Order: sequence, then C-alpha cells, then structure tokens
Amino acid sequence: MDALDMKLNHAFPGKVVRKDLLHDIKRAVNVPSFVLEFLLSRYCASEDPEEIEEGKKAVLQTIEKCYVRPDESNKAQAIVEQKKRHKFIDKIHVKYVEREKRYWAEMENFASKRIAINPCFYQENEKLLESGIWAEITLAYNEVEEDDYAFFIEDLRPIQIAHFDAEKFFRGREQFTTDEWMDVLIRSIGINPDWLSERSRQLNSDKNGRRLKFHILSRFLPLVQSNYNSIELGGRSTGKSYFYSEFSPYSTLLSGGQASTATLLYNNQRKQVGAVGYWDNVAFDEVAKMKIKDADTVQIMKDYMANGRFSRGREVTGYASFSFVGNFDLNIQQIVNNYDKDLLVTLPEAFDLAVIDRIYNYIPGWEIPKIDDSAYNNGFGLITDYMSEALHYLFVHDSDYVGVVNARLKKGDNIEGRDNRALQKTISGFIKLLFPTGQPTDEEFDEIVEYAIEGRRRVKEQLNKRKPDEEYARINMSYINRDGKKIIVYCPESKYSKATQNPRKDPEVAVLTEAYDEMPFENAPSKVMEDRPMMKPLIVEDDSPKEKTIDVQYGDIGYGYDDLFADYLKGAKVVMLEEPYLSHGYQVTNLVRFIELLVKIGDCKVFKLITKLGDTVEESSYIKDSLSGIKETLADMDGNIMTFEYEFDENSHDRYIRTSNDWDITLGRGLHFYQNLNPSKDSRNYFQMGTYDLSLRPCLKTRFTFIKRDSKE
Repeated sequence: MDALDMKLNHAFPGKVVRKDLLHDIKRAVNVPSFVLEFLLSRYCASEDPEEIEEGKKAVLQTIEKCYVRPDESNKAQAIVEQKKRHKFIDKIHVKYVEREKRYWAEMENFASKRIAINPCFYQENEKLLESGIWAEITLAYNEVEEDDYAFFIEDLRPIQIAHFDAEKFFRGREQFTTDEWMDVLIRSIGINPDWLSERSRQLNSDKNGRRLKFHILSRFLPLVQSNYNSIELGGRSTGKSYFYSEFSPYSTLLSGGQASTATLLYNNQRKQVGAVGYWDNVAFDEVAKMKIKDADTVQIMKDYMANGRFSRGREVTGYASFSFVGNFDLNIQQIVNNYDKDLLVTLPEAFDLAVIDRIYNYIPGWEIPKIDDSAYNNGFGLITDYMSEALHYLFVHDSDYVGVVNARLKKGDNIEGRDNRALQKTISGFIKLLFPTGQPTDEEFDEIVEYAIEGRRRVKEQLNKRKPDEEYARINMSYINRDGKKIIVYCPESKYSKATQNPRKDPEVAVLTEAYDEMPFENAPSKVMEDRPMMKPLIVEDDSPKEKTIDVQYGDIGYGYDDLFADYLKGAKVVMLEEPYLSHGYQVTNLVRFIELLVKIGDCKVFKLITKLGDTVEESSYIKDSLSGIKETLADMDGNIMTFEYEFDENSHDRYIRTSNDWDITLGRGLHFYQNLNPSKDSRNYFQMGTYDLSLRPCLKTRFTFIKRDSKE
C-alpha cells in the first residue's frame, strides 16, 4: 500500500477496493465490475495473502451459486420452486401497473416480470422505481394457489449505492492535489497512472507526462457533461469499448449494430423515447460498421447532436451524450500527408459534414498504448459504483461550472460557430471532473484549454480536407494564455503537414516547417514529401475480422446471423456448434437459419452439432426427427455441398461456435436471442417487421465474444 492508497482509504473509507483483485476475478467470470467489487469488499477486506486467496474463492463460489446468467433463467426459477427460497444477485426494478393498481418487481436475468414486493423495499430505495439497481435478493416461492404470482421478495440488499452524498465526495476530493486526483480517477478504472506517465513522456508532443492521462480522462467527459459528442479512433485493446460498458450503469454500449430512430431516439408507434431518454451516455462501438438505413435517423441525429432536441411528431428533449469509438488500422503519417484521405476515413457514409461538425472532441486513440498486464493498477481505487454515482451527480449539475468557463476563457482567433460550444463543454467537463469544488490554477486552466482546442481542431482539420471550399478553413484556433499571449494550438500529428494544413494548395496559406533533428525519426514526415509534389501513398486496409465482444441490449435490432457471424465463417471448412436447446420449434428453425448461412457462404464442408435430448420422451423424439430431416435435406441437395454430423451430450451446457479457420465464438444465449413477436397464440400478427428478416427483429439481452485461437490449438 503506497502513500496514495493510504490517503485514498482515509478520504473515502468504505468506498475503495483493491483493483488487482478485480482483475484476477474478472479473468474467470463475465460479471459486471461493480458486482464483483461488492463481493470483494465483503470477502477480501484484509491484507493477509492467505485470507485474500480464501476470499477470492468465496467470491467465485458465490457467483456460481447466486449470479443469474441470462441463459439459465428457467433453471433459476426451478431452483426457487424446488427449494422454496434462494438468494440471487441480479438487476431488479419495480414498475407500477396502472391497470392492476399495484407494483410488480422485475428481475432482469431471472426473467420474471411479475414478482411480488413489499412496499418498504422500494420506499427505502427510490432507484428501484427509476433505472433499477443490482442487488442481493432472497426470492421465495408462493405456494398459495389462488394468488396470481409465483415468486415474492423476502429480502433485498442493494449492491449499488442507494444514496449518494455529494458533500462527502467533495470533502474527499479536497484532500488531494490535482496530480493525485488525476491518478485516483485513473486507478479507479484499473490502470496504473505511473505506467501511463512513463509512456506519455515518450511522445514527442508530451510536455509534463500528463498527455496520455488527459486522453484517458477525456473518456470520462460524456459521463459528466450532458449532450457531449466525442469520437476516439485508435488501436485495439486500448480500453475504449471496455470503459463505456463496465464503469457506469448510466452508460450503454451499442456494439456495431443498426442505429434506428425507434431504438436510439423515439419510437412513434409506442410513443416512447429511445436510448437518449434513459442513459447519460450512449457509446457506439465499432463506429465504422454502424448501420443507419433511413435518412430520417441521420437528420434527427443531427438535430439532437446540435441542441439536445428533435421533433418526431412532438418535440423531444434528451440529455444523453454520444461517444463514437472504433479502430484505426491505417498509418497516421500517411493519412495526414495525403491530400485525398483524412483521419475520419473509416467512418460510414452517413457521417456527412454536418454530423462531423457536431463532434466536440476527437481523442487521438492511436497515441494510447495497448493495455497489457503491466498496465493494471495493483493498488486501491474508488469502487466503480461509487465513482459512477459521483459522475452522474456532476452530469446533472451544470450551473456551477458554466460560469467559471465564461469568466476565464479568453478566446483568440478563428473560434466560430460550433467551436464555441465544443470548447465550453470540453473545458466545463474537465473542471467538473478534476475540480468539482474549486477552480484550476491559471496554469492548469491553460492546459485544459489547449487540450480542448486541440480536440476540436482535429475535427475541423478533417472537415477542411473534405470540403472543397473555405467553410472550415479557419483551423488556426487560438486563445489568450495567463501571460496575455495569443497561443495557436496545433494537433501534433499534422502540425507540419502541407496536405492537412493547406489541402487546397493555396499559395497564400503558410505552413510551418519542422526542425527535423528535433523530432524522432518515426514521427517525422518524409523529407521527400516535403521536397516534391505529394504522391498518394499506398494504403492497404485490413478488412479481416477482428477479435471483439458485442453486448446486445434488450430491444436492439440489426443482429441477424449474417451480420454477426458471416465474416468469421468465411473460409472455414469445418464448423462446430454446441447448442444444447432444440426442443421447441422456433429453436430448430433458428438452427436451420444458421445452416442456411453456412450453405450461402459455401465454404463449409462439414457441420458438426453438439446438443442434448429434451426433458420428455416427446421432446427427445422431436429433436431426433428434426435433425434427421435436416441431414436428409442437406444430403439431397445438388452436389452434396455439406455434410451434417450431430451427437447428443447430456452434459452439454455451454453455447459456442468453433471453426477450422481458428475462431471461437461464445454465444451468451446460443442461437436463441430474439424476442418472441407473437407471445399470444390468440392474436398473432405475422405482418410485423422482423417476422422473417432477423436483422429487423428486436433482441433479448446477450453477449457474443469472438476470440482468435492459436493455429496450433
């Protein structure tokens, strides 16, 4: 325990946890971080190594026994019925059903929307009536046959904080210097700030070892600043997606799916606000693959990104920020020195000039190193849930910070239109994050202003490259610093690039030249490029599938089998699927749809299925007949294009795909992750969109993980 650890424990007693223990457990189980931290604080509140090891075992045992996995809801319900009561860890929220004039609890992974609950629980925990909370819940079975519910809550212990005391948080912050507080925030998301500082000083553009820290802290801005639009493009395994999916229950990550008006903004049929009405931040993972099919969505997005409002039959106001994250595999220096390419080249076509202009900050993710084991924080940090509540409090409190920016920011030249809003929001966000109770020194304020201008300039430089006229040509934005000097802020990667600074080759535009002996060789533009007309460099884009995790939220669309798996199945001569559950007609139909995808791709020669028989003789007979019929159908096809093999394993449980081209794909709910559009047999509607095209059908909540195996395995 170092000095900062001791200071952190003193300033925030009971609100800190050892992050190295979290990393150890996280490798073994796929459970939200704040759930793990709750259990770690219970079982590993010791400095004794042996007690900690025993505590870690207890955490894993508790998860095995109590955590409800989405694909085991039926099993969990059966446990309660058989044992009459059981303790679970799950997310729970309470809804008032007007028609029945009573409250019902709903447990997310337990998959029951009709659980009786005593009023004392939601009166003590108001968040149950809002977004819901994660909790340790003792669920009991109701044996009264006349009642219209099967389960009731016997006890409830919140895992998430039921009440956030802002004053205590502010008093805790006051005990740290600015550098210490930056390190506290970075430690709290599991990264060692010293590791960042060491690598930051290797950057030519770093002045004080804090540049990479500012990049990481920029990821926090959409969580403290409402209606804030940012983008980060960079290398893989730098923590972009992980940050927005793990560190705040107020943020959601949309993983490369289709962005529709209904799910994102407003559903006209249901008269219901979309994601922007429920989250502080909506992050778009793999933004390059983002699908926006209708022009209305793009136009409404523009309206919303501009002022937080849009019209969809009626005027709707939202406060959610947008964070766009994605990978960037191209050579940065080749791009900035190319007149025909820009640093947003990987974005989908729907991101036109108007959408890009509404982005306030472009984080240069290519500067952030890959997160490996040496990057992890082995000390203490704030508990994730406590930190997320602090961020949420700052998100909804703007008035105390806007005045600081207005009073202290002295703008120079070329700050116009949306530049003003971008700088105001970025600077205000950093002040909220780093100085929630006070004000930065003049030197600290200048550092924040420079970073904010750089992030906005990076956006304008790409706009200026894309637009043939001079609308965005005023890229040399400046401010007046603490000494009264006008400072022009540049982006380090493009400061000396003629292609970026003067894309129209205007003889009146002066471009800075560089002292080559002062710049590391690998960062310097080629002297040949400086001395002769620009030639287009050869850029080879890598379109091969990459390792990734996709978190599908309840109600998402855009996840047909083709969208999810096609790129990973191409080239695979042998495909093995383990799918234990095929006892219902819709499950066999889903299997046939998956086989159709293999046939359509045309590369698979052998398809192997591992499943198990049903719970009854009738179900087992149905499964055998169905698989036999599929086998015969494939055998009868012209050319006998694919062999179908299957086996029954009564211990089958996991759901995954393994391919001969070295991909392992874990399937949270297997192939059966779509909502039932016609739950009632009496009133079926086969005209709904998504009835036949699965990419249009709303999904259940699930997760897919794509992992590349060593070819020797």
